[in-house]
Order: sequence, then structure tokens, then C-alpha cells
Amino acid sequence: MKRTWNIGLIFLSLLSFTNCNAQTRNEDTPTRNNEIIGGGCDGCELMYVGMPKNIHSVDTSSAWNEEGQRLLVTGKVLKLDGITPAPNVIVYYWQTDNNGYYSGGKGKTERHGHIRGWVKSDEHGDYSIYTIRPANYPNADMPAHIHLSIKEPEIDDEYYTDGLVFDDDIKLTGDKRKKFENRGGSGILRVLIDKEMQVAEHNIILGLNIPNYPTSTNNSIKSGLEIGEDNPSFTPFHAWGPDKGTRTCPVCKYGRYHGIVYFVGNNPNWAEIKKWLIFLELESIKREKYLKAYFVYGNEKGYSKSNRQIKLEQLGKELNLKNTALTFVPSFSDTQSEVNLNKINPKAENTIIIYRHRNIIGKFIDLKPTRENQNKVSNMLDNTKNEYFELPTPKHE
Repeated sequence: MKRTWNIGLIFLSLLSFTNCNAQTRNEDTPTRNNEIIGGGCDGCELMYVGMPKNIHSVDTSSAWNEEGQRLLVTGKVLKLDGITPAPNVIVYYWQTDNNGYYSGGKGKTERHGHIRGWVKSDEHGDYSIYTIRPANYPNADMPAHIHLSIKEPEIDDEYYTDGLVFDDDIKLTGDKRKKFENRGGSGILRVLIDKEMQVAEHNIILGLNIPNYPTSTNNSIKSGLEIGEDNPSFTPFHAWGPDKGTRTCPVCKYGRYHGIVYFVGNNPNWAEIKKWLIFLELESIKREKYLKAYFVYGNEKGYSKSNRQIKLEQLGKELNLKNTALTFVPSFSDTQSEVNLNKINPKAENTIIIYRHRNIIGKFIDLKPTRENQNKVSNMLDNTKNEYFELPTPKHE
């Protein structure tokens, strides 16, 4: 039977994908939207229609045995700190079928189609969704995506997060990537192949970039992007290390496994810097290809490219660094290198970013190089491996 487009439903779906800026919740007034958590969401309330009484941490969608590329989306639901597991959080998902349509929907949920379901994070924050990979809307310049709506047990309002999109989707252009709000963390999925199934890890950070989300007051210094966001591409000058003499992007070339980017700005403490660099070198040696470590020096005071090059070369020789890259930029606000996208505060003594698969999984600000703190970093690397960690990158025809 020939499928036909419902223009109204397509338009609503387009709104939902493009950051949902124009969404409202039912007939709420603008004043109410400024009060509710998430700011309102057209369609999120449909998560309650047909919701089972008992929701498990693993769900298999109705499309699992239909035509299409099988897909597992799995990860953790975490609190705003990006570390603490959040149990009993309901995640509602809906998506297109293998032809790009929200097909087979009935009644109130017709516009969500038949591929919809729920998971509830377990005591460890874990969840898994077995489904198929959604297809792009026909004749539309939009990446394929899966919608998510969140309901926390102690918050009255449901709210949406960034839709899940696919890093290898040719319609996911650089311009589109820059427009994401990172609501709940980056929604960009990087798939691995496990036999006939694609596997993608996605952690949900509750409240991250969600309007009106309740947070405790914290007067500590701010620096860097938040846990759950993607580590951006940037091109520092490499003064020492494997890519010496280039402007290689750290996360572009080595973004698949763990990475550590150690930023130091206007207040360098060279005695402590050396201790951190020795620690990073030892971790790099121990973990071999599974960890790349970078020092990024961004002191804007009295900047001289040649002098900074010489200083870091001398430092690399002094510490006999083989694996750790020593890099620099004119300042952390520099737009040519695009280091500014990291949002590093130059007044912070240091900002240590830990990422995996380009996604930020840990952040420390003004961390002293004590044995306890170094163990904290090492343990984070140990504890954030997963069973899909060493699968090969998918091959493209």
C-alpha cells in the first residue's frame, strides 16, 4: 500500500528536532513556560499514553523484527554532576520506521508512530533500548533521529533532551552540529558493529542545559564544557610529542578511546604542571593506544609563539616525554584555533577534561597533583570502560 505524507505531522516533527525552541506544553501561556522545567514541550505529554505500570531498564521496540538495521542504544542516566547514577528515571522514545515515516500510530499517539516505548533506569542508572535505526524523512534535509522525553521521579514536569542523531549520517553537517543545545548531553551517537547489530552508547545527564532546572548554588570557579557534552575539535600548535610541528586536532585524530586534555591558562604553577605531566605520561604508557593525553597552554600574558615553542620543547626534553603532547594556543579565547569552543576559564589554575568517544565523561578544575587526586583520575579511566570498548570501527562501503 502506498504511503502518504501528513504535512501537519511532518511540520510538528521538524519543530521537535530543531531544538524545540518553538514548542509549548498544551495551551500554557508564555509565563507558565518560563516557570516549568524544560520550558515546555509539544508532544512530550504523550509519553503517558499507554505507559505500562511496570517499566524495565531494558526495552525492545515493536520494530525489532521489522525491516531495518538493528540498533542497541545503551548507557546510563546520571545526575547533573555527570557522575552519580540516577535510578527510576523514565525515558520515553519515539522514532520513524525504516522508510522515514512515523507509521502505524493509533489514536492520540498517531503522530509518534508505532515505534515508541519506555525504559526506567535501574539502581545503577543503566538502560538499554533495542530497536532499529530510524530512516531520514523522505525528501527532507534532516538527519535521522530518535526523540527522547524524560520524567524524573521527584520533578513534576517532563522535558525533552536533544534528539539522538548519528555521527555517520551525511545529513548531519557541521552547521547542524553547532546548533544543538546539548540538552541532557550530546545526542550524537557513534555506532560500533556487533555482528548484525549497531551499538551506540548514550549517557543522559539530568538537567544539563535544561531551562528552570533546580540546582544548588555553587560559587566555585567555572571552566570548560560540562560532562555529557562533546569535546569540540580545535587545532593547537604541537610543540612536543607525536605530532610535533603540526596543528593536529586532538579529538579528531585520537577521539575514539579515552583522552585527557589538561588546560593551563594565565596562572601556571610549573612545579605542579610537571607532576601532572609525569602522571599523564605514565598513564599513557600503561594504557598504550587506549589513552591520549594533551597539555594545552593558553597563557595570554606576553604571548610569543617562538618563545612558547622553545619553552615547551625544553619541558618535553626535561621530563623525557614520549607520549604526552605539549601544545599551545595564543589564548583560550582564540578563534583561529577554535580553542574558544572549549570555554576554558583562563583564570583557573587548571582544567582537566576527560573524554571517551569524544564525549566528556569527567572534568576537574584547580585539581592539585596529589596522589589521591591522581588516583581519582586513574580510577575514572578504569571505571568508564565498557563491553563495546574494543570493537572495530564500522567500515563504510
